[in-house]
Amino acid sequence: MNKTVNNIKINYEDKGSGDLIVLLHGWGSNIKLFANLIELLSRKYRVVAMDMPGFGESQEPPSAWCVDDYADFVVDFLKDYNADEVMLLGHSFGGRVIIKLNNKRNLPFKITKVILVDSAGIMPPRSNKKSWKTRKYKMGRAILSTKLMQKLAPNALEKLRVKYGSADYAAASPLMRQVLVKTVNEDLEPLLPNIKCPTLLVWGVNDTATPLSDGEKMEKLIPDAGLVKLENAGHYSFLDQQFTFNRVMCSFMKIGD
Repeated sequence: MNKTVNNIKINYEDKGSGDLIVLLHGWGSNIKLFANLIELLSRKYRVVAMDMPGFGESQEPPSAWCVDDYADFVVDFLKDYNADEVMLLGHSFGGRVIIKLNNKRNLPFKITKVILVDSAGIMPPRSNKKSWKTRKYKMGRAILSTKLMQKLAPNALEKLRVKYGSADYAAASPLMRQVLVKTVNEDLEPLLPNIKCPTLLVWGVNDTATPLSDGEKMEKLIPDAGLVKLENAGHYSFLDQQFTFNRVMCSFMKIGD
């Protein structure tokens, strides 16, 4: 399905009936990875999942958005549903957006349940190796940002950014690279105590992108949270251990066999 929200064409799925649950995917991902989850949840609920702006088959945002902009967009996307209550499930970057939504005032709906799967939002501690890498990048950026160097080597600065950036950065478009920089540099840890509804945290024990320690910290900071650890699963725990993940979801969401 497609619809235009705030002049941005969005690809989305809408399946099932009942109370509304919204699925938000991770960075560089799309709703195709949620196919199994949509099928499962739609047995009892109305499930809405969208390719967020700049991902999948949806158009990019008009400018370099921050996480707040994505949260505002989700609210605007949901206006047509006139829902008084909404449940939210987010993987990785989608978790960031959900944390922000739970900290917004005057939402047009009440958030009744939250599910965070290998969620982003906790700033990683800087190692000495990373600190040195960052310093080298900043020194190089300072030199290559001068008018003279931009004239002599106009592509050098972008090549430096790709070299020192993550795989996500290298794979992103120029605009989405700006979005990524804004996103990863915001620490959402102080916002976690404001998630007041029942919250399920699901984590792959072998997750290296958002390590299990992030999930353990979230469990301590979110008042009504429980953490489920999935063995032999990485950052995409809902795919790596699909059967066990589905059992956990059925229990939390009260979906019968």
